[in-house]
Amino acid sequence: MDYGHAVAFGVFITPTNAAPRAPVALARLAEQVGLDLVTFQDHPYQPAFHDTWTLMSYIAAQTERIRIAPNVLNLPLRQPAVLARSAASLDLLSGGRLDLGLGAGAFWDAIEAMGAERLTPGQAVTALEEGIDIIRGIWDTDARGGVRVDGRYHRATGAKRGPRPAHPIPIWLGAYKPRMLALTGRRADGWLPSYAYLQPGRLADGNAAIDEAAASVGRDPREIRRLLNVAPASGTAGWVEQLATLALEDGESVFIVATDDPDVMRLVGDEVAPAVRELVAAERARTGTGTAPVRSAAALAARRAGIAYDDVPAGLAAVEPGDFRFGAVRSNYLRGGDPGIVLEPADAAQVREALAFARRHPSLPLGVRSGGHGVSGRSTNDGGIVVDLRRLDAIDVLDERARRVRVGAGARWTDVAAALGAHGWALSSGDYGGVGVGGLATAGGIGWLAREHGLTIDHVVAAELVLADGTVTRVDADSDPELFWGIRGAGAALGIVTSFEFVVDAVGDIAFAQFAFDASDAAGFLERFGTAVEAAPRILTPNLFIGGRRPGQPRVAQVLSLVDSDDPDEIVAALQPLADIAPLLQQDVRLQRYADVMGNASTEPHRGRGEPVSRSLLVDRLSPGFAADAAVLLDSGATHWFQVRAVGGAVADVAADATPYADRSANFSVIAMGSDDAELDAAWAPLARHATGAYISFESKLDAERLTLAFPTATARRLRVLKARVDPDNVFRDNIDLALLRP
Repeated sequence: MDYGHAVAFGVFITPTNAAPRAPVALARLAEQVGLDLVTFQDHPYQPAFHDTWTLMSYIAAQTERIRIAPNVLNLPLRQPAVLARSAASLDLLSGGRLDLGLGAGAFWDAIEAMGAERLTPGQAVTALEEGIDIIRGIWDTDARGGVRVDGRYHRATGAKRGPRPAHPIPIWLGAYKPRMLALTGRRADGWLPSYAYLQPGRLADGNAAIDEAAASVGRDPREIRRLLNVAPASGTAGWVEQLATLALEDGESVFIVATDDPDVMRLVGDEVAPAVRELVAAERARTGTGTAPVRSAAALAARRAGIAYDDVPAGLAAVEPGDFRFGAVRSNYLRGGDPGIVLEPADAAQVREALAFARRHPSLPLGVRSGGHGVSGRSTNDGGIVVDLRRLDAIDVLDERARRVRVGAGARWTDVAAALGAHGWALSSGDYGGVGVGGLATAGGIGWLAREHGLTIDHVVAAELVLADGTVTRVDADSDPELFWGIRGAGAALGIVTSFEFVVDAVGDIAFAQFAFDASDAAGFLERFGTAVEAAPRILTPNLFIGGRRPGQPRVAQVLSLVDSDDPDEIVAALQPLADIAPLLQQDVRLQRYADVMGNASTEPHRGRGEPVSRSLLVDRLSPGFAADAAVLLDSGATHWFQVRAVGGAVADVAADATPYADRSANFSVIAMGSDDAELDAAWAPLARHATGAYISFESKLDAERLTLAFPTATARRLRVLKARVDPDNVFRDNIDLALLRP
């Protein structure tokens, strides 16, 4: 039976240490001649051999493309939880090039002499299955809690999960007897016997046993790859025909040639492999044999109802529930998500395809993610479609003299800051490097340089976007100026921006200050902070974080500030009035690059859980009334995170009607986060009386009231007209539903 897998070729190299680097040289040769896989036997009790794991690690560092696998690993001498971490680490270090062959154990006298317990064949199979459970449990970083396997021979009693491998490492079993074959069908990803050990007909019998066991647990037998260790043959033509027959009649798709002969490796790479692939492809074309399923039966069962998964355009990357990568893309920074599919376009044309796919599912929620953390929570959903722009992350200098750059919407600001910093430039871009460019640059962009250089949207001079009808367009002040106006503050409601052109600022070394204050008098502290900020020079942009009461301890406020200067006297002059507003508990001021400040982003996938609850408002002043109401909020317990960001300065230099971000007079952006909508609303209401506007990026519930606060009457009128033109069907309602704007 032909299981339809692509044909691959590997080599089985003796891990001899007689000439220590000889196996390394052979592995590099295997890569050079185009082979797909290099493997090594594992006999830890054999002093004439290298330790297999050490050898594979060294070879991974000496190669670039070829896959590496043990053939097969001696599990009785490899503790499963440690082995799982070793495998994940090597997979990460090699760029996802490790495959894992496992064996139940042989040569028990030698194994016992090394200190392991002697097992019967049946016990060894049980131990192997327990080991597989532990290994896969360690790799499953999406599961909660520790790994718990109460086995007879291998146990885990809450072992921490991780690291997560770079790819779904397949587990292949070296199996011959019925119980091992059944285990292969139930639990493994591949069968790896040696042809020389199989009697005539046993290959077919083994496949049948594996297929039966797979079917018994609901697996598609085609999920299990069939690999075969083979010896070199004397005649090329006969060898090619033999291997092609094994592929077409017995389902073998990976042939691993046992040889240390460089000439044989060259022969396989140059002649045998291409000829076998050609014969197999021709026969499959003649018979119409399909390819093996991309997804397992378990992954297919995880698909959500109402999504035409088979309708995803060819070439458009998609991550589904049940896929290895789904746990890394399902959620954002704070919100746990469970979308039905995440599409990852690589360019504007594929964004258009992704949007067309979404439009064929009009009843499903649609999230658009720009590659960052998405505090508001709207970049993921439950059961719907997410268009993830993380692959659109190019950063290009268009005109060095004019400081004009183009940035993909999927880039993160930490990477933008690093790229611009190499030229002595910077762009005000939030306060956390993990934020995605697209979300910030379509909403506003309140950042560390705001008081001196304005909002992120104030630096946008052009943008490319995909409209609801699939039109890909470029807008600027001369080409569709009204749409250009709209995307700078309400862009998420009007289309999917794929790239921005910015004019950035010349910024050298800056001072970054961190102050901790005794803020026991919360209202007084807030009022004094506001007064100091309003009087401060524009080179200073501070952010304030303050929490609730702490029994028996003073309330602590943290103020983080950026001073765009490298002159010590100027830095002290800017910071001193701020430092004087309350007793200082701790301080740290250092000169660094803007890119260092924005280099605070984790590279780990976002794995938020629960629902974010956040509220935002813009205020002109931290008046006594506002400060008193804020102190009540802080003591209410309704919020666990309260921030005041400085705006004003250069932000107010831009006319109120220049962008949909209309409240240019506000000196402060105020944000609170909690865990309960109703509780936070009740505690937030007194503060809302002081609002002159709202910042949509920090609103988890964009209802009519909040949208009206964010977009005042004249702005709302223009947005409704623009929305009717570019998105009459309200495709982007799940980002910002402008239909809720009051007439």
